[in-house]
Amino acid sequence: MLLAPIGAFGGMAYTISKFGIAALKPLALLMGSVYTTMAIFIFGALYLILRMYKVSVIKFLKYIREELLIVLGTSSSESALPSLMEKLERMGCSKSVVGLVVPTGYSFNLDGTTIYLSMCMIFLAQVFHIDLSLGQVASIIGILMLTSKGAAGVTGSGFIVLASTLTTIKVIPVEGLTLLIGVDRFMSEARAITNFIGNGVATIWLANNEKEFDRNKMNAEFANVSTTENIITDNIEATTINDNKK
Repeated sequence: MLLAPIGAFGGMAYTISKFGIAALKPLALLMGSVYTTMAIFIFGALYLILRMYKVSVIKFLKYIREELLIVLGTSSSESALPSLMEKLERMGCSKSVVGLVVPTGYSFNLDGTTIYLSMCMIFLAQVFHIDLSLGQVASIIGILMLTSKGAAGVTGSGFIVLASTLTTIKVIPVEGLTLLIGVDRFMSEARAITNFIGNGVATIWLANNEKEFDRNKMNAEFANVSTTENIITDNIEATTINDNKK
């Protein structure tokens, strides 16, 4: 973790020195597009999925906020796996559903990685002015479905998956990956968080669908989160008032 910023700086320095400062604009647009797409997915698609069973995605995100910070710091959703399983059980999901869906989802339900890989493929195709046919798009999707399995457990694994996919399809030059080195570290955090949230939502949805969900436990856990937030807010306000008096 201490050396990760140095690695990100080195990647950025290489990209700028080789392609010039103008290379930052399309990379910034790509990164912004990836973050925007993932936000739409979380607050759009996942919101609608949870709404089917009257579960608030905002309250759920507040409930797992500590785990989200861990994932953000490590860029790996695997780091918060035990804590996520424990919290899902406490909020009402049965142990059998949690034990099946969460570990399986870490290999097969990689929402953030899928968004990242597909958008990077499109970006590189546009950079090299390559018009992908429907057959090539279908081939890329099929290969990505295989190469992306298990990628959530290792930081930066999405970049390796992308490299292996480009090598396999032999349509987009693999040399184009050098363009992404500088910003991959920043997008790695977004895809890890999206993977993490997606697995949690999948577990809640399936537990409700299988009648293995205790709504009373969920309400109690969400209420505890709200109570804790109020206590923290009151303490901050009291400290601010005392400081002003001093």
